[in-house]
Amino acid sequence: MARLRYVTDLARPARASAGGRGAAIDHTVRSLRARYETAPEIARAVLPPPLEPAGSPEVFVQVADVAMHLSRDRTVQVRAATVGVACSYEGCAGYYVLAMPMEGEDSVLRGRERYGEPKKLAKLEFTVGPAPASASEGRCDGAPIVAKVERHDVAFLELRGQVGAELDAPLRFTERFYCFKAMPAAGATGGFDGDVFLTRLLWERDYTSRRRVDAGEIVVRDSPYDPLADVPVRRLISMELAEGASRTSGEVVRAVPGDWLEAFVGQRYDTPQAGVEVLTTEAGRDRDA
Repeated sequence: MARLRYVTDLARPARASAGGRGAAIDHTVRSLRARYETAPEIARAVLPPPLEPAGSPEVFVQVADVAMHLSRDRTVQVRAATVGVACSYEGCAGYYVLAMPMEGEDSVLRGRERYGEPKKLAKLEFTVGPAPASASEGRCDGAPIVAKVERHDVAFLELRGQVGAELDAPLRFTERFYCFKAMPAAGATGGFDGDVFLTRLLWERDYTSRRRVDAGEIVVRDSPYDPLADVPVRRLISMELAEGASRTSGEVVRAVPGDWLEAFVGQRYDTPQAGVEVLTTEAGRDRDA
């Protein structure tokens, strides 16, 4: 009998579900997490409908070392980053995923195809240096921490600071992230083949530690392929180092008209574009001065 591994044996559910088809995936993570304030006009302009802007123009940034436990005998180690703009859908708060650079082709393909996550292959660094000699034994207070995300030879995102004290903050909570799942049309005229879906990612956190990061700084560098510099850092709100477990899953929320997404789908590909002009409050003040 010949073996053909291009075809899945659907009669063997354990094997068919090893990749987590529609199921939650457990992870062990160490994450550098931050939130920053950007221009409110930018935060509004970057959101496709039906997503609505949050009460404050916040951007969530995370760089993580992740052990993905895909099955009992298969764990995949990757580094991944997430950039999301605060938003809500019908009162359910979350973040619209603007970028999700990460290592590992398989991880990129799974997320893009299943949930519409805008994942792209990237080179990531995440290091926590030794604590200074003045730190108490066994503690990491004051240790330098640096995370970088690089694509096309540009480190377009960098986070750095020093590990601080434990935070009095919840260790177990759920975060929600919104994406759009769509198949670009086969023709050259734009649009999509089939339905476009709004999806919602559910990330259930079960951390063992959350530590403040002191002297935190977020640096965004201009890149035509990853224009995060267009979502400027006006003020750092918080930065922390979190460690523990995370369980991720997702769901389709609803179908949406394709023309709602068409102006925003370009971010998923490495085709530089001119973008649009957005008048921000700061720019308006400069013009009127």
